[in-house]
Amino acid sequence: MSNHSAPPPRLPPPSTEEASQAVGPAPEGGGVIAVTRALQLLESFALGESQLSLAQLSRRCGLHKTTVLRLARTLALSGYLVQREDGEWRLGPAAGWLGARYQAGFDVQNVLEPALRALTQSSGESAAFYVREGNVRTCLVRVEGPQALRHHARMGEGLPLDKGSPGRVILAFSGEPGALYEEIRRRGFHGSIGEREQGVATVSAPVFGRHWRLLGSVCISGPASRLPLERLEALAPTVVTAANALSYALAGHTTTAATAAPRTSHWHP
Repeated sequence: MSNHSAPPPRLPPPSTEEASQAVGPAPEGGGVIAVTRALQLLESFALGESQLSLAQLSRRCGLHKTTVLRLARTLALSGYLVQREDGEWRLGPAAGWLGARYQAGFDVQNVLEPALRALTQSSGESAAFYVREGNVRTCLVRVEGPQALRHHARMGEGLPLDKGSPGRVILAFSGEPGALYEEIRRRGFHGSIGEREQGVATVSAPVFGRHWRLLGSVCISGPASRLPLERLEALAPTVVTAANALSYALAGHTTTAATAAPRTSHWHP
């Protein structure tokens, strides 16, 4: 008996259809199809899913299992995927580091989380910070409120900009035209009830960095039964104060919003 371990099984050469998937037409707007396919694989994992089988990955990506396996093994070489002993796949440590580096660009640990925690304590509701990524908004950080009944948002999920107060605020302070956005810029905040998700109410204000560059929006959210319009209006100054404090902190000011002269969130193009 030989002491040498058997070499790992080699994949069969791709079929014509599989090869066309690997090359394929260029994605919209240009790009490298193989990279797009690899990113599809990583995006197949939903929040809370710890592992997926090859068949599940194949169905979600709409690719042949052989193509998916080639991509998965390539991603595993760089630590973005890991194959478990039972053959299923999970996200690897490199994916976690990538997310951590993304969050670090917004000073999550030192600035955002403490500010959102303070906002949660002062408002009694869940607080979140949203940023714009292309044509969607994503929740970068979220702190849950103390109430038993509360609204749950998934961090990292792409949400529409034109539905819900966090996105509307981002659009308004990005210069979006229209009477609604003019009103949001004038008031410095926006509240909405059931606009994106039925039964959910939010109120949001913009957060700026240096030279009035828009960074995102901060919001509080909860069930509409607890946050009718008059309650949102009453909480708006609390949210604006938190947004101003974040703006000072993220812009690197030495004076904080608490010691500096009060400033409302008017738009400065």
